[in-house]
Amino acid sequence: MFVDEAKILVKGGNGGNGCVAFRREKYVPRGGPSGGDGGHGGDIYIESDPNDNTLLRYRYNREFQAERGRHGEGSNCQGRSGADTILKVPVGTVIFDADTGEQLFDFTEPGQRYRAARGGRGGRGNGNAAFRKPWHQAPREHEDGEPGEEHQLRLELRLLADVGLVGFPNAGKSTLISRISAARPKIAPYPFTTLEPHLGVVSADSDAAPGTGCTFVVADLPGLIEGAHEGVGLGIRFLKHVERTRLIAHLVDTSDANDRDPIRDFEIIEHELAAFSAELAQKPMIVVATKLDATTNRERLEKLRAFAAKRGLDFYAISSATGAGVTELVRGIANALDRLPKPAAIAERARKAEEAYEANAQEPSALPDATNHAAAPHREGR
Repeated sequence: MFVDEAKILVKGGNGGNGCVAFRREKYVPRGGPSGGDGGHGGDIYIESDPNDNTLLRYRYNREFQAERGRHGEGSNCQGRSGADTILKVPVGTVIFDADTGEQLFDFTEPGQRYRAARGGRGGRGNGNAAFRKPWHQAPREHEDGEPGEEHQLRLELRLLADVGLVGFPNAGKSTLISRISAARPKIAPYPFTTLEPHLGVVSADSDAAPGTGCTFVVADLPGLIEGAHEGVGLGIRFLKHVERTRLIAHLVDTSDANDRDPIRDFEIIEHELAAFSAELAQKPMIVVATKLDATTNRERLEKLRAFAAKRGLDFYAISSATGAGVTELVRGIANALDRLPKPAAIAERARKAEEAYEANAQEPSALPDATNHAAAPHREGR
């Protein structure tokens, strides 16, 4: 099951309490304070995993809390710090604050890590040097551990692909991706066969050795219909997966079995893209006429070709069933991607993600002096 959205609650572990104790041993008069500090609570990290491709694990398990720090003990024994909790998400996941909608982090590469909730600091015991002074040799003050941070987060998966296939249902998107890649989506002669996105890696150099040559990633998206931005059909919730693509391949059915006007179909899908995002509507696009093997009357095909030429869009006519024109299409997509520079927004997003990653990777600073600590120490009664 493909799940691309989830809401979770993350809470860092609470810090352990500081201890009030005094050294009591035979032949050791006035042993002094010996209460240990509490351990720090564990942090919660979210890490991108290249082996994951869905947020299904967070559909039912939605609350995560790191281990708390242990309390301090006598003989200046410090409590053990809580273990960190690491949550795995697919590459392409974006983290939002569920309350404010603010984007917190964008996982664009494998292995990136974001600290979602910091654990609480452990409280200090009366044996801590901050309380033990020459003029105060028997302190009875101690501090409780701080609570860990708690956040409501919304996870949203946006697939990373170079090319997005869009079009009406049954336009031939799934058949095409199964022809040019190893992806095997469901294919059937009825609308809305594709209910979730599929990714396929395409090699533009058929003679190249495995792992070499020009390759790109194609995303097959569920079909759109008129009114999708208002929730008709499957809606436009899957269009967020096209936002990261560099090129859109708009597939239009020109076969004799389709009684709709291909140009009208093109304009409807273009309107739905613009209704979802103005930036999406401005992405580079190519037009692909499909089902050439089932097209005996070429009049509508030529009208669509002329329409694409008038709009300055590259045009290809293919048959995924027979393979006619598919090689030219793959090579044309590869050439178009070569001409497209890497968007500045993607480079800037990657730079910010790296800066956020480095900032979140820093450990808590050393214990501050008791006079600067936010939590007032407790004084043990005599």
